Amino acid sequence: MRYALLIYENNIDYQDATPEQWQEAMEAHGRFSAEAAERSMNPGGEALQPTATARTVRFDNSTAAIVTDGPFAETKEQLGGFYILDCQSIDEAIEMAKKLPVLNGSVEVRPVIEF
Repeated sequence: MRYALLIYENNIDYQDATPEQWQEAMEAHGRFSAEAAERSMNPGGEALQPTATARTVRFDNSTAAIVTDGPFAETKEQLGGFYILDCQSIDEAIEMAKKLPVLNGSVEVRPVIEF
């Protein structure tokens, strides 16, 4: 089964990162992806631009959608990126989530619906 590992962190943690800190984070993600590939989890995913670049389209029962700047909720943590992994179980997906190089934040592990 495929699982989405949704990485939520504070954008501010990366705004002031030095080039060395940024390189270290990218290398850690590279090691994570390499392990997932070695374990035949077919890793995929992407990092996302900061929330300042985002727009949210909100729907309700009215006829018009409302577009606002930024993320959909006021929180300290924003969705910063994600991985999609083929895992044998939710426990294996959680095991991998624990290995992600997250400074301060969380990783939501969610099964993907296969259509």
